[in-house]
Amino acid sequence: MTPSVRTRTASLSSVILLAITALVACHPNNNSTPATADTPAAKHAPLPTFKRNPETRTHVKKEPVAEYKIHTDNKLNELYFSVALYETPVTMNYLAKFDFEGLGGEDTIRLPDVGIPPHPVLQKGPEKYSCIIGLMDHTNNFRPLKKVYVTDKGSQLKITTLKHYTVTEGYRLVPQ
Repeated sequence: MTPSVRTRTASLSSVILLAITALVACHPNNNSTPATADTPAAKHAPLPTFKRNPETRTHVKKEPVAEYKIHTDNKLNELYFSVALYETPVTMNYLAKFDFEGLGGEDTIRLPDVGIPPHPVLQKGPEKYSCIIGLMDHTNNFRPLKKVYVTDKGSQLKITTLKHYTVTEGYRLVPQ
């Protein structure tokens, strides 16, 4: 054999060996074991098929979709600490209106699109005059977003962000 024929034969056999290796490596393994409770695939429940919510609402309700209201310690007047959420024309946005003894404020609450109609929820916060704004996810778990509260001196009404969420594939919420 001449050296050029020997080199071509070696190159051809290398290419064939590489192709066979690639085919074997890419071939799926049908003998894989099913997901058990210890595997990452089993930690998430299977999700139903979701679709994105429309960008805008066709009908915006005038009344609050969620409201939290308690009496304050002011004995002379009928005053409240209150938080109310109102729909806006944008489907995933809500207007939060809050008040403490006549001191009021507003903020826009943006809910993540988890593939189901938005369900904002208000819960009592850890302080006497506080409220947690959140949402119920597709597994009916409360996910906190913001907290409205009165400062210790009772002179300021504040709102602060508690968590940000990212929506991943399959519309799963992941805290940032």
